[in-house]
Amino acid sequence: MEPIYNKLCKRGRGCAILNESEVNLKQWTDQLSKEYFGKPFTDQVIFNTRLRTTGGRYIPSKRVIELNPKYLKELGIEEVEGIIKHELCHYHLHIEGKGYKHGDRTFKELLVKTGSPRHCKPLPSEKIKFHRYMCTKCKQSYRRKKRINVSRYVCGKCKGKLRKL
Repeated sequence: MEPIYNKLCKRGRGCAILNESEVNLKQWTDQLSKEYFGKPFTDQVIFNTRLRTTGGRYIPSKRVIELNPKYLKELGIEEVEGIIKHELCHYHLHIEGKGYKHGDRTFKELLVKTGSPRHCKPLPSEKIKFHRYMCTKCKQSYRRKKRINVSRYVCGKCKGKLRKL
């Protein structure tokens, strides 16, 4: 099958050429939509390689669902199916003119009704690395996402010097 160029992504900004796998993705999304929502999915679904920390997103202004291809590679089909169902909840509620945002009651009720996950699992490749510090005086240990200047900060327990582990 010859690739079809994606008109929504200008200059390939993370959105690759639509190929056979994305045509299958459209069919899979339409099948899930009919099975769980009883309505067809008529718009576009694409893989967006620029997504890093989220499994997918629905863009209401373009009526497009974007999915992170890393989830398919690292966590498998079941996780991606859950992400598609979650994004379809946004899609169908938006089309119907109902509350489609995460905080809306209609959205939460539809998630439960369709068995869609509220959040997706974190990617194994995107694990957060922590900096570890220990007080030289009282041996209190600290774990921080951001590095700190040990000459500027002291232990909150005893005011002793910190040491990076």
